[in-house]
Amino acid sequence: MSYSEPILRLIQEFAKLPGIGEKTAERLAFHLLAQSQEEVLLLASALRDLKERVRACGTCYTISEQDPCVICSDPKRETAVVCVVEQMKDLWSIEKSGAYRGLYHVLHGHLAPLDGIGPEHLTIRKLVERVGKGSIQEVILATNPTMEGDATAHYLRQALSSAAVRVTRIARGIPAGSSLEYSNRTIVSDALQGRREW
Repeated sequence: MSYSEPILRLIQEFAKLPGIGEKTAERLAFHLLAQSQEEVLLLASALRDLKERVRACGTCYTISEQDPCVICSDPKRETAVVCVVEQMKDLWSIEKSGAYRGLYHVLHGHLAPLDGIGPEHLTIRKLVERVGKGSIQEVILATNPTMEGDATAHYLRQALSSAAVRVTRIARGIPAGSSLEYSNRTIVSDALQGRREW
């Protein structure tokens, strides 16, 4: 006996999410089926709001409900320093450390030629244009300490070589092969404070 079409469709949609296999997708679908209509509609409303109200900041490309985002529009931020991160979750990790008060630029990924992800798929061109305006004095390359993150940092260093800007790389306080998302506040803080020329 096969599942009814709405259940099967929901399982298929859950299975598209990263880290969700078919069995987990089934468990999630049946969990929702057991919930009240109000609970399920709250989830549906949250998903709708995510797509209707959240967008990329036109300056730093972080995800926000406003443009410019809260960080870019904060007059207390140090506007001459920009920290480049791969993903929004990396920005949140740095913010939680409390060690950084500058601005950000979110790439929305890293270079991965084998997966077909080149510079044109990231916000690299927008970063170069932003730096080219002349008000930025330092760019901190805070890509993850992985092979792809290092390759992306190297590419960014080359792309910014003609700009009159100091380019630094976060220190290796974060273990190679890990992500900023999973690092605690102290490790992220040490990595930022120990950054070096790249």
